[in-house]
Order: sequence, then C-alpha cells, then structure tokens
Amino acid sequence: MLNYEENYKIIRKIIENVERVIIGKSEVVYLSLVALLGKGHMLLEDVPGVGKTMLIRALAKTVGGSYKRIQFTPDLLPSDVTGVSIYNQKTQEFEFRSGPVMANIVLADEINRTSPKTQSALLEAMEEAMVTVDGKSYPLPSPFFVMATQNPIEYEGTFPLPEAQLDRFMLKINIGYPELNDEIKILEKVQDRHPIEDLEEVVAIEELVKLQSLVKQIYVDPSLKKYLVEIVESTRNNQFIYLGASPRGSIALYRAAQAYAMIRGRNYVLPDDIKNLVYSVLGHRIILKSDARLHGYTVEKLLSEILKKITVPIVTYKPIEKVKTNG
Repeated sequence: MLNYEENYKIIRKIIENVERVIIGKSEVVYLSLVALLGKGHMLLEDVPGVGKTMLIRALAKTVGGSYKRIQFTPDLLPSDVTGVSIYNQKTQEFEFRSGPVMANIVLADEINRTSPKTQSALLEAMEEAMVTVDGKSYPLPSPFFVMATQNPIEYEGTFPLPEAQLDRFMLKINIGYPELNDEIKILEKVQDRHPIEDLEEVVAIEELVKLQSLVKQIYVDPSLKKYLVEIVESTRNNQFIYLGASPRGSIALYRAAQAYAMIRGRNYVLPDDIKNLVYSVLGHRIILKSDARLHGYTVEKLLSEILKKITVPIVTYKPIEKVKTNG
C-alpha cells in the first residue's frame, strides 16, 4: 500500500521551500509542480518583472538534479541549444559537445525572442526526450523538464510559438501582479538579500523520480475519464473554434489531474481537479475563428461555457488513508 501521507509531506516540503521566494502565488506554485510531477513541460507567459524566471530558479534549487538556462535571442542557433559535433584531430573522430538542453531542469527564457528554426530545436527534446545531431540521437537525462517563459506576443521583437510547439507544453499559465500586502512582503524579503540566494535543495532527484512514477497510480474513475474526453471533444465541435484540442490535450489533462490530486493529498481524482485545470491545459491548444471575438468570445469564455454544458459526474470513493492538507 502506498504511503500517501509520506508522499504528501515531501510535496509540502517542495511547496513551502518555493514559497519562500514566490509570495502570494500558491496556485501558480501548485501548477508548476503539476507539470513537474506529471512529466510535462510548462510555459509561463506574462509581462516582465512578475517573477517568471525566479519561480523556475526556485523550483530548480528546491529539487535535486542538474539545471541549465538558455537565454533565447534572435541570433541563437539550434546547435546552441542541442549541442554540436566537433572534429577531434587527435582521434580523427567527431565528438559530441552537449548543449544546455542536456539537463534535468531547463529554463528556456524568453523563448519567443528567437527564430522559429531555433524554437523547433526543442520540439524533439520535449516530446521524445532526446536530441538528434548530425544524424545521431542522444538521450536526455531523466527526469527532463522544460519551463519556458515568454513575453506577451504584443511586445516588439517576438516570434509567436507555432501550434505544434505550444501543444508540447502540458500547462500554460500567467503569474499576474501581486496583491498589495504580498508586494510589501516581497520588499521586506529582499531588503538585505534576495531569498533565492539562501534556498537549498530539500528533495533529492531520486525522490522526485519516485513521485513522478506514483502519479500514474492515482485513481481516475471511468465516469471521470468520460467527462474529461467530453470536455476535450467539445472544443472540436464548437462553431467559434477553428482548431480544438488534440488527443495529446486529453492525455495532458488526464495526467495533470492525477498530479493535482496527489499534490492535494489524495489518491483519487475529483471532478473539480479536472475543472480547475481545463484553462491551463487546454487554453493554449485552441485557436478561435476570426468571427469569435466579434461575438465577444475569448478562449476562457468558451471553455467556461463548455464546462457549464457538460454534466458533472457524481463520484463516490471508499475511505482511504487520511492525509492532513492545507486546503
């Protein structure tokens, strides 16, 4: 029998450590952990200065493993991401020099500042956990987790990510500006030195791998699987949606719901877990028709209407091992 209380304690250690740096954004921290435990990748889109990069740095310092940062710029080449083969005159052979993508946690900073050709260098890595250089494939370390940031597309000098690459991200979230009292706390925290400098590893990489494997054992009732697929299918049959979510979106929502349940201290998924994740998991996978905005529709509004139309199943569970949670 799985010890969910022990697992929850480990998860709380991660959350509490990250929240020493990220103030007043508990749900954002939760969603970041959903992507990490669900073996997905996460895209953070927001204006500069709200803590996108700091969130990723805090998470990377909290868990074990290697961490690399890639600063995307217009002149960045695909080989600067994946690595390059260099000819060794002594051995008379080509040697592979790995790029920064060869790490457990990779920060792809301002990913929409670089050209589509370089953006696509991450496609294979994110989907297949390997990179191919000069016809030879190299596996990436396990676990492999990409957290990318991007500025809103209205900003100058940005290259919108293609749909194929957006679909590789399990979650896309916004951080938003802090509340008044939270921003005061931020000022107090950084008065002497930034709290990120004192952050230490609290979970070994082996514990993280174990948690990732346990996510797959979180129970999902058959009625909830049907409910989840009905939501995704509704995005494909809406008169205002040009492109709906693919089966990859269904899988992402399924795995994210399992991870979210584990973070909340349960070994089973509730309907609310799925509803809470719909916007973050499916929103960036949907393309609206040109007349949708003329009728006052946004992706969020359409997804909200879809959720209201689909009947929520009533699921009952037998009592399980109790875990004390904070909400």
